[in-house]
Amino acid sequence: MAELRPERFLSQRSRSVDASGIRKVFDLAAKLEDPVNFSIGQPDYDVPASVRQATIDAIQSRKNGYTVTQGIAPLLERVRGDLERENGCSPAVLVTSGVSGGILLALMALLDPGDEVVIGDPYFVIYKHAVKLVGGVPVFVDTYPDFRFRVERYEAAVTPRTKLMVLASPSNPTGVVLNADELRQAAELAERHNIILLVDEIYNRLAYDAPCPPALKHAPHRTLLLRGFGKSYGMTGWRMGYAAGPAFLIEEMTKLQQYTFVCAPSIAQYGALAALDADISGHVEEYRRKRDLVAERLGGTFELARPGGGFYFFPRVPARFPNATAFVEEAIRNNVLIIPGSVFSQKDTHFRLSYATTNDKIERGCEILCRIAKG
Repeated sequence: MAELRPERFLSQRSRSVDASGIRKVFDLAAKLEDPVNFSIGQPDYDVPASVRQATIDAIQSRKNGYTVTQGIAPLLERVRGDLERENGCSPAVLVTSGVSGGILLALMALLDPGDEVVIGDPYFVIYKHAVKLVGGVPVFVDTYPDFRFRVERYEAAVTPRTKLMVLASPSNPTGVVLNADELRQAAELAERHNIILLVDEIYNRLAYDAPCPPALKHAPHRTLLLRGFGKSYGMTGWRMGYAAGPAFLIEEMTKLQQYTFVCAPSIAQYGALAALDADISGHVEEYRRKRDLVAERLGGTFELARPGGGFYFFPRVPARFPNATAFVEEAIRNNVLIIPGSVFSQKDTHFRLSYATTNDKIERGCEILCRIAKG
């Protein structure tokens, strides 16, 4: 019998992607007793009751089969209307299986082998690997130390092979929210170089100092906006999102969805429609206070950029540690789970902390991290 060797069967495409560093920390969490878990990338509150009920009603009404590929008409119409009021334009819309599903469909629709994608560093982990999975080449732009959009840095990364530029606001892992001027400059750069601008706004409802400015208004004919319901409404497992942008791109993504995801989960689409009317202002205010609490507890010990949204900090580790991985390992030995910055970056100088947990855990975890930092 011939030896069954994995390298004989597994594709180079698959083997080029490392296992998620976040998942490795999740595995560690299962082995610790009552850890302070700052690694979780999901809110610690439940789905609003009105959303749960709308989904139950959909099940009881036997709306359990496939929907049309692009999504149910009431949800499409509602999203399109909201975006038109917000941006002054009426984009084409596709309901996706989470924002991650939208990212993959967009990359499949846009990239040929060797095409380049400009990505700010640090970045959400899927950007790098999904680009590589479809044969593209990620090109990283250093945004340290404050993680802002600087047009000259991004423009320097553009080449004749550049097809796409990716921005995230609020960002995972930094929590930075792009302002209107940064979005305008990004759109103008995309115009100058005839590329597509993808703006990931999965955390857009969790903005604490001001609403996220409209992303489609500056160049709607070449901007793809991705939003989702998981982070804002506690629906992470429901896998619900949408893509909005130029008709030619949405049509292509819809075609590809037909042969991959088929459609977004049917009953969750009815829940998402209800979510658009759900009041989460109490959660937003609670998370604003958590953001402020972490900033107060860590600010005197760590170098950090104050986040404007999401539920993450991305502090720099003290200079006495050789890298962020060493600091994270020490934190885990002290029962605090955080993610090394190398998961999100070409550098290993920072760590990601999620404050989507109780205030007691925040207090305890921050005290431990400061004690480790001071030695």
